[in-house]
Amino acid sequence: EVQFVESGGGMVQPGGSLRLSCAASGFTFYTSPMTWVRRAPGKGPEWVTSISSSGINVYYADSVKGRFTISRDNAKNTLYLQMNSLKPEDTALYYCARGGKFDFTDWGQGTQVTVSS
Repeated sequence: EVQFVESGGGMVQPGGSLRLSCAASGFTFYTSPMTWVRRAPGKGPEWVTSISSSGINVYYADSVKGRFTISRDNAKNTLYLQMNSLKPEDTALYYCARGGKFDFTDWGQGTQVTVSS
């Protein structure tokens, strides 16, 4: 059974930072591209960033480019998202998913990020 456990969310002031983690199990993590997706209140899911299986290739939505960094530790089956210079519009439920930008599946339960003063 594919499982994800996201953590690291919370409430932070604008300009602050958070680091999200996603512990994956139930599939061969090191062979799978991985993706972070977010869903803001009242909106549909938004692709945020993806990383290749090796971690060499990374891709970002324009809205987070230069502020967010995706990474992975294949030895620990864990995906990360470092979020800096957070803005109120980054407020959302953040999910990790197996797959790349156009074919991700198997979402986790998500971790809430709230950016507010």
